[in-house]
Amino acid sequence: MTPLPRLVKGLVAGALVGAAIATTASADGPPPSPSIRFVTLNVFHGGPLSGWTGRDGHLETRLDLVAQALRALAPDVVALQEASWSRHRGEVAARLAERLGWNHVYAPSSMRVFGIDWLDRAGAAVMDFAEGPAVLSRFPIVHSESFKLPQCGWRLDPRVLLVADLATPAGALRVFSTHISGHHCQAEAVAALVRERRGDTPGVLMGDFNAVESSPAITALMASSGVIDVFRAAHPDATGFTVYQPVMASERRASRRVDYVFLIPGRAFPGEVTDSRVVIDKPIELTGGRTLWPSDHYGVLADLILFPPPTAVDGHGVARVATTSRPARTTAP
Repeated sequence: MTPLPRLVKGLVAGALVGAAIATTASADGPPPSPSIRFVTLNVFHGGPLSGWTGRDGHLETRLDLVAQALRALAPDVVALQEASWSRHRGEVAARLAERLGWNHVYAPSSMRVFGIDWLDRAGAAVMDFAEGPAVLSRFPIVHSESFKLPQCGWRLDPRVLLVADLATPAGALRVFSTHISGHHCQAEAVAALVRERRGDTPGVLMGDFNAVESSPAITALMASSGVIDVFRAAHPDATGFTVYQPVMASERRASRRVDYVFLIPGRAFPGEVTDSRVVIDKPIELTGGRTLWPSDHYGVLADLILFPPPTAVDGHGVARVATTSRPARTTAP
């Protein structure tokens, strides 16, 4: 028989080695559980008078920047804060979700000032403005609910916690989005609501907490609920600043970290942090040499493993759970 050319021999050998590796991996267990990517961002509405004045910090252009950035980052779930509504701008969360082809829920906290539905709606209509947290998701949103938080002495500054239950291919996922004033009594209320809704698998809490990590608010939240600060877990020594960035400033100015992604460990499976970083933090140049940033906050990205790896059956018919390492996703920059 004529010997195979050297190239063909190499291809055959490579295929055999690959098959052997695949067989070994199959015997050792299933592939690692994929991570789920989250992003939280305060999109900056421009202020409660922006419906009247139209001065919204170039919101339309900034939404273009946010949509572009999210497409590049390819997250699975996004939490927004200061997602606004007016007759002119429409509902920002819905518009952004439509651009991305995603599902969304929105909870306008400014509609909770008086606690009387018709009066709150009338106030929003007169002001031509409403705002609050939102959740955008590639996955179906099967249920959502919002909870009014204590106002902690700020009568005209209502805050809410939005809870969304998502149906992922791996199982049910509970996500929370909020924007608190930074007062520890609101953080404690968030902690209580999160604690009551903790499941067997992890959940995720995201938002603008208006408080640095050493503050009474964040200290109380973490101590009371047991949540894990994802960015700090991934980067013990990094600053991770997210505010405040004037949207027309020519230079980077953020000097505090108040935007967080928190992992809520599950009772049966705690979850795992694979990556986190500050994102949506690059400006563009406008005509005339002016600079525009996507928001007065930077975003925070987190890659998390929230479901245990699938159970494998070894060659002896024994079911067991794979314990291989789980690398972070690398589908986006």
